[in-house]
Order: sequence, then C-alpha cells, then structure tokens
Amino acid sequence: MKQLGNLAIVCAKRPDILLQVFDGYACVHVGEGPDRASMYAKWDDDEAISSIVRELNYGKYAEKERMIQNERIIDKAA
Repeated sequence: MKQLGNLAIVCAKRPDILLQVFDGYACVHVGEGPDRASMYAKWDDDEAISSIVRELNYGKYAEKERMIQNERIIDKAA
C-alpha cells in the first residue's frame, strides 16, 4: 500500500493522467479519446502499482522530456 502514494504524486504532476481509486482498485488512464490507455491494480498490490509508476516515469507513457533524459543516460552508459 506504500506505492499508492507514489502513484498519486506521479499522476498529480501530469495533466494527461487520470487516477481513480475505487472498489479496492487503482486505475490510471493516460491520454485522451480512442488512444487512451488504462492500467489497473489492486490498491494494496505494491508490486503492480510500482510497475505502473515505472511505466509512467520511464516506459511507454513517460513524458517526452523524461524519455530524452533516459536516452541520454543510455547513450552515456553504452
């Protein structure tokens, strides 16, 4: 349940993300319209929520600025 707070902070910083917590689940919606993606996890499943946080910060749904920073780090490591 510790990760739910981290998820809330990540979502609060991004206007393109909607976080809903209901019926024991945390649901994150990214984007708009037909391209909107949704990720669900039980609200007390720290491992699943951590993977959503990772996806939002560094994965497919990372902000473009963050993606550029990640590419620079990867290039420096190579």
